[in-house]
Amino acid sequence: MIKVNKAFILDIYKPIVNDTHKGIQGHALLIGGSYSKMGSVCLSSKAALKSGCGLVTAFVPKCGYEIVQIAFPEAMVLIDENEKVLSNIEYTIEPDAIGIGMGIGQDVITEKAFYNFLLQNKTNLVIDADGLNILSKNNNWLSLLPQKTIITPHKKELERLIGTWQSEEEKLEKVIQFSLDHDLVVVVKGAPTLVIYHSEIYQNTTGNQALATAGSGDVLSGIITSLLAQSYNPINAAILGVYLHGLTADIAAPEMSYQAFVASDIISYLGKVYLSLEN
Repeated sequence: MIKVNKAFILDIYKPIVNDTHKGIQGHALLIGGSYSKMGSVCLSSKAALKSGCGLVTAFVPKCGYEIVQIAFPEAMVLIDENEKVLSNIEYTIEPDAIGIGMGIGQDVITEKAFYNFLLQNKTNLVIDADGLNILSKNNNWLSLLPQKTIITPHKKELERLIGTWQSEEEKLEKVIQFSLDHDLVVVVKGAPTLVIYHSEIYQNTTGNQALATAGSGDVLSGIITSLLAQSYNPINAAILGVYLHGLTADIAAPEMSYQAFVASDIISYLGKVYLSLEN
């Protein structure tokens, strides 16, 4: 097991070059949301841009158009033909990375839209939340995922994908086999969070109990998608994303307490996290 500390991160971190512009800083597409769950894709999209991505587009149901435009004016917005849920994921843009699943629900027409999306997609991919729950019910769809797709399950989502386990050792064995079978980068969220690719296990060393808050996972998915769009390879995007996400809570906790920390604070502290790497 490899401990991911600051020295490890500085070996993979790529500072932004002086002559860059938004067109070469990566374009992330975040596909998510449904009626009453638009906050998830707002958090993911804002996290993606605050992580250094040059352009961010959110693809949401019609009901989310004004919500995203008002909550996060820096994002571009594409809308589904359905008012409340995703039913037909079609777009003409060419993103560098895609994050999908946050707040999409598991409506039958959304499942079909997700399947059709997987049939056509060749872009580097991050799958979270209900995207994972849909896959767990249709595990034959795993063969449709691009190589090194990143999945970000919490404990219950992981159980639905790989089955239950009796010990930590058995869990790791099952995740490793799952990663090998489907060529996936698996972010096992927890304390500590692990990034597993085939037989390689990376243990994150940042983060604390402040991260146990609604929307924290949505922010993590946005950060990882952003890094993937910025040309980090999938393994390094997952490792760096988890590290940055955890470090926001480490920096914030002495200033605002564990209890008062919420998911949007993760986004707010990303600037201090990047400064800590560059200093």
